[in-house]
Amino acid sequence: MRILKVPRNAITNAKPIRKRFVIHEHHATRLHFDLRLEIGGTGKSWAVPKGPSMDPDDKRLAVAVPDHSLSYFKYEGTLAEGTYGAGEVRIWDSGKFETLVDPQLQYDEGRIEFSFLGKKVRGEFILVRMSPRANSPKSTIQNAKSVNWLLIKRDDQYADIDWRLKTILPVKTR
Repeated sequence: MRILKVPRNAITNAKPIRKRFVIHEHHATRLHFDLRLEIGGTGKSWAVPKGPSMDPDDKRLAVAVPDHSLSYFKYEGTLAEGTYGAGEVRIWDSGKFETLVDPQLQYDEGRIEFSFLGKKVRGEFILVRMSPRANSPKSTIQNAKSVNWLLIKRDDQYADIDWRLKTILPVKTR
């Protein structure tokens, strides 16, 4: 298990830090889910192609995308054709997430351990930044925060191996 490089006093007598999260169901070119965590005054964002899972055996790819404004946490609607991410966007789940260590420190380290306090996703999760491959283009290595991450459910009282993701809007087949 990897140890976070955070100051000792960051966790001593730590009170849980609660921040907002939202998961958007996004019917763009391909259906995916946009995970946004309130970190450092902005919405750190990941596109999760298969959506979150409550099954600890499912490790879900989470592709880092540009930060979004916190006002986007309440957004639902249609992004116009010809614009980035064109398609329907709906709030799939929202609420608070909780952590004992400053989420910005964890983000910078590439490992965020937190609990979702949502309606659909609950309990402990980890977001882990994957290391760029040695043969990756130099631009990818220099942009380490733009690489792939994994979203992993911890085995806790909310874990459910039979859990199946349900979309809000009908899935269009092409």
